[in-house]
Amino acid sequence: MFKRILIVVLITAGSRAYAGEPVDSIPMKESHLSQVEVTAPRIERSMLKVDLKMTPVNTAQDLLRKEPGLFIAQHAGGGKAEQIFLRGFDCDHGTDINISADGIPVNMVSHAHGQGYADLHFLIPETIEGIDFGKGAYYPSKGDLNTSGYVSFHTLDSLPSSMVKLEGGSFNTVRGTGLFNLLHKSGERAENAYIAADYGYTDGPFDVKQHFNRLNLFGKYNKWLNNRNYINFQASTFHSSWNASGQIPERAVAEGLISRWGSIDPTEGGNTQRTNAALTWRHLFNNNAETESFLYYTHYEFNLFSNFTFFLKDQVHGDEIEQRDNRNMFGFRQKYTQQLGNIRWESGIGFRLDQIMDLELNHVYRRDSLLGRESWGNGTVTNLYAYTGLEWRKNGWTIAPGLRFDQLLFRYHDKLLSSSSNDQAARVSPKLNFSYSPNPHIQWYLKTGLGFHSNDMRVVVQEQGKQIMPMSAGADLGAVWKPMYNLFIQPAIWYTYLQQEFVYVGDDAVVEPSGKSRRLGVDLSVRYQPVKWLYLDADINYAHGRFIDEPKGENYIPLAPVLTSTGGAAVQFGKGFSANMRYRYMKSRPANEDNSISAHGYFVNDLALGYTRKNFEFTFGVQNLFNVNWNEAQFETETRLQHEKDPVTELCITPGTPFALKAGVAIRF
Repeated sequence: MFKRILIVVLITAGSRAYAGEPVDSIPMKESHLSQVEVTAPRIERSMLKVDLKMTPVNTAQDLLRKEPGLFIAQHAGGGKAEQIFLRGFDCDHGTDINISADGIPVNMVSHAHGQGYADLHFLIPETIEGIDFGKGAYYPSKGDLNTSGYVSFHTLDSLPSSMVKLEGGSFNTVRGTGLFNLLHKSGERAENAYIAADYGYTDGPFDVKQHFNRLNLFGKYNKWLNNRNYINFQASTFHSSWNASGQIPERAVAEGLISRWGSIDPTEGGNTQRTNAALTWRHLFNNNAETESFLYYTHYEFNLFSNFTFFLKDQVHGDEIEQRDNRNMFGFRQKYTQQLGNIRWESGIGFRLDQIMDLELNHVYRRDSLLGRESWGNGTVTNLYAYTGLEWRKNGWTIAPGLRFDQLLFRYHDKLLSSSSNDQAARVSPKLNFSYSPNPHIQWYLKTGLGFHSNDMRVVVQEQGKQIMPMSAGADLGAVWKPMYNLFIQPAIWYTYLQQEFVYVGDDAVVEPSGKSRRLGVDLSVRYQPVKWLYLDADINYAHGRFIDEPKGENYIPLAPVLTSTGGAAVQFGKGFSANMRYRYMKSRPANEDNSISAHGYFVNDLALGYTRKNFEFTFGVQNLFNVNWNEAQFETETRLQHEKDPVTELCITPGTPFALKAGVAIRF
């Protein structure tokens, strides 16, 4: 058996398979590519399980990068949700990617900072047992925002042991994590309970110290009441605060006004908190049929101070804005699954209600003084949905038709205008997927489907209900090829049409319709384990995206990734020593519609070393091993500095992490 490579996070297996649920073809405790079957019901999940065993992650946000082709960027001091790129989409903070954790939606619709805002900082990486993902909008159980794809995180149901971890590194970075096993009973009446706590602090590389504090608490309890009924309860709470450097104009650095790590407005930053609670009840009718009830609640608060244009609008006080969000989220889903011979059937109904008490965009001065309100209101967004899907398998063929129905109900009260509005829309999204395996070494597949992303309730009101749920349509044609027992190659070509890239721009409280678009691309994933002690992986992704109705040369999609690649090598040296070298590459890409300004590409390498002895684990990591200057976030922005007479439109950047060290020790007991 290939020895477990030491990674920064604990990834173990604690799930129990349920009737009607696809079972991974790779054993939980194994990590050989040879054990992954091409004909597995969810080959992506099996491959990702191997990746998680082999390659390290440092934060919950790094877990997003485990989806092949997905890139992230941070541009607000660490505490803000990451900007996400996938399949030629600049998903902003979640507009075009559906993200969930243990079934709880992560995306926030009609959010103060952007539609679909998805902040994953409430996750503790050591509690993550697995990740499910899919590209495109081909999955009946996934609804709003599932255009470029989806990512679903799953936490451990039980701990194999308790653990305490301490880490420290560059820029006054410290982190302490504890996972404590409270109850662990196996067998027919299995019962488990554990709690986890995580605290982190860093000043970051910026001239203005980030003072980034983050505290997470998480608890989970589950029990088989009998051989037919299972319950699972979990709760978590999270709080963070930070200072941010924001985005800085390139000219300010070139003219020597600030350093690369400086800031124009040193008062940017924010704070946020989130509390989750969820209850799951499963009932097994027999070995082939089950039902699941899932109920969840989230309380969320967000307060962000940003300055993107500096002194463009107000040459005396500056243009700093405050974005505030305060909401409760309620949700319920009822799912039924049945295996009928060669047919697996799954259907579900549910709802999600966002009760937004306060949604603000304010013009402020250095976080202290309110200079004016741009937008202020409250309201509700309700999503009612139902879906059904079949999966028929016979003679190497799999045919999976599906259908989803979503209805959105909006109510918005504008406190500035003292007016209220209501609107609604509905959409039916069919799916149809095929796969064929003529032999155990290859699987061909074709995925097709419609999806959608919803718009902010303030957009719905301003546009009088037009384009509430812009539709996406796409198709994937690809293969999973296993030419040798230890080599996987997965090529795919794909196409995505989007009816309207039409989202609420929370920074300006304006509507920015961007028209229809199409994207074509090629993906290639390779996994190779030539010997037991070496694991190689690489993902290469190309996307060609354009607006459809704009003139040629003026139809580029700003910040849409064109060519990206990630990969690395994991080595087990024996006697407990291991090493992992990773790279990520993003080619330069247009920053505006006519490509007159480009967002710079980058190539960055990270290194992780580890040593395991009995119950002790020691880790040492290097970020940006070769200390390259790279830009993590980049935007074309019209700005004016205080001494300037006229505004300038150019690239504004957030520099990427420089050379940084991190070391840690973990004790299991």
